[in-house]
Amino acid sequence: MLTLIDLAGAVALLLWGVHMVRSGVERAYGPALRRMLGRMLGNRLRAFAAGLGVTAVLQSSTATGLMVTSFAAGGLVDLTPGLAVMLGANVGTTLIVQVLAFNVTWLAGLGILAGFLMFRRGGGSRVHDLGRVLIGLGLMLTALDELEALVEPLGSTPALHAAFAALASQPGLAVLLGAVLAWAAHSSAAVVLLVISLSGNGILALPAAIAIVLGANLGSAVNPLIEGAGTDPAARRLPLGNLLNRVFGTLAVLVTLPLVAPPLARLGLSPGRLVADFHTGFNLVLALLFFPFLKPYAWFLQRLLPARVTAAAPDRPLYLDSALAESPPLALAAAAREALRMADVLETMLGDTAAAITRGDRKRLATVKSLDDVLDRLNAAIKDYLIGLDPDRLAETDHRRLAQLLTFATHLEQAGDLVEHNLAPLAAKRLKRGLAFSVEGEAEIARLLERLAANLRTAAAVLMTEDPRAARELANEKAVFRDLEASATTGHFQRLRERRIESMETSALHLDLVRHLKEVNAHLVAAAAYPVLEGQGELLTSRVRQDG
Repeated sequence: MLTLIDLAGAVALLLWGVHMVRSGVERAYGPALRRMLGRMLGNRLRAFAAGLGVTAVLQSSTATGLMVTSFAAGGLVDLTPGLAVMLGANVGTTLIVQVLAFNVTWLAGLGILAGFLMFRRGGGSRVHDLGRVLIGLGLMLTALDELEALVEPLGSTPALHAAFAALASQPGLAVLLGAVLAWAAHSSAAVVLLVISLSGNGILALPAAIAIVLGANLGSAVNPLIEGAGTDPAARRLPLGNLLNRVFGTLAVLVTLPLVAPPLARLGLSPGRLVADFHTGFNLVLALLFFPFLKPYAWFLQRLLPARVTAAAPDRPLYLDSALAESPPLALAAAAREALRMADVLETMLGDTAAAITRGDRKRLATVKSLDDVLDRLNAAIKDYLIGLDPDRLAETDHRRLAQLLTFATHLEQAGDLVEHNLAPLAAKRLKRGLAFSVEGEAEIARLLERLAANLRTAAAVLMTEDPRAARELANEKAVFRDLEASATTGHFQRLRERRIESMETSALHLDLVRHLKEVNAHLVAAAAYPVLEGQGELLTSRVRQDG
C-alpha cells in the first residue's frame, strides 16, 4: 500500500511538473504564441507548422486545441486550417516524450536550482516565468527518476504481472484505461511517460503499452470537445474532427495489433524507446494520411454538424467561457469579444436615437431602454468574468489588458446611460411638442451624430488592435467635438438673434443635444484611446498649465 501511495505521489509530481511548464510558458509567451498562431492560419502547411511549434512549447495539445477551438467557434479561422493545426499539435505533444525518454534525469537538480534562482530574482518578469518552466522540467525529471526506482521492484510482484497480463489480452480495456487517465490528467505526455517507465522495467508488455498509448491519444482529444466548444454544433466541428481522426487511427492499430507488435519488438530498441517512437510515429502517420483530405473532411464535418440558426438572448454573454480561465490570453480574448458586443449594442442605441431626432421615427425610441438594460447586464457579466480570473496566473501584459477591458466596458455602459437618460428623452420631447430645428441646426445635429457613430467604430477597433495611431486619432476627436460644440453654439445664438429659431424651447433643446453628444463622445475616447496612450506614456496628467 505504501509503495502504491509513493507511486501515486510520483505520478502527481509528474503532472504538477507538466502543469508548471505549461503555465510558465503561457505567462511568458502566451499572447505572442496566440498572435503567432492567428497569423499562420492562412493555409494548411503553415497551420500544421504553427500547431506543432506552439504545442512543442506549451507541452499541451489540449491547450492548443482549446485555443484553436475558440478561434473556430468565433469564426476567426476556417475549419480546414484548424484541422491542420490539430494534426500539428498532435505531433508536437510527442516531442517532449522523445526527449525525456532518454536518460536525462541527471539534469533535474540543475533545472530546479536554475529555475529557483530565476523565479526568485525575476520579480514577475519573463525571467520569473521561465524560472517556473525550468522548475517544472526539473520536477518532471525528478518524478520520472522516482517512478523508475518505484517501478523496478514491482516487476517481481505476481499480482501486478497478472493485472498487466490481462491488459495485454484485453487491448480494448487498455485503450479505455489510457483514455481515462489522459482525460483526467489533461496530459497525454504524462500518461505516455508513465507507460515508458512500466515498459522499461518489464512490467508492461509491448501490446498493452501500445494500447494504453492509443488511449492516451484519444483521451487528450476529448478535453477540447468537452471544454471549449460551447453549445453551437458548428463550434464542435474542429474538436470532433480531431477526435474522429484519433478514433480512426486507434481502431486501425487495434485491428492490426497482432501484426504490428512483433515487428516492433524485433527492432532491437529498448521497450521504453519503442513506446516513445510508436507514440510519435502514430501521430505522424495520422497526419500524413489525413493531410491531403482535409478539405473533404471539413466538408463532411460541416454536413455532420450544421450551424444552429437561433437568436440568442441579447443580454446573455456568448463568449465568457469559464473553461478558458485556465489560459489567461484566451480568457481575455473572450472578454474582448464580449466587449465588442457592447459596442454593437451602443451603436444600435445611437442609430435609433438619431432616427428619432433627424427623421422623427418615434418607434425607434421604444427599444433604447431595453438596449441599455442589455449594456448593463453585459457590463456586469464582463466584470464578474475578469475579476474572477486568478491574478497569480496573469502576466504583467495580462493585467494591463484586463484593466483596458474593464475601462472599455465601464465607459460604454455609462455612454449608454447618457443615451437612455439624456438623448432619448430630448428626442421624445421634440416629437411630443412638435419642435423644429432650423435647417442649419438640423444639419449640425446630423453631423455630430454621424461623427459619433464613426468614433464608436474606431473605439472598437482600438480596443482590438491597441494601435497607438488610431488611439491618437480617436483622442483628437475630443477636441474636435469641443470645437464643434463651440461652433454650433455660436451659430445657434447667431440664428437666435436673427429670429430664425421658432422658440426658446427649441433653443434649449438644441444646446442640450449638442452638450450630451459631446459627453457620449468623451466616454468613447476614455474607453479606448486613453488606456492605449497611457501605456505609451503619451497621456498628460492634466490639461491645466503648470506655472513655475
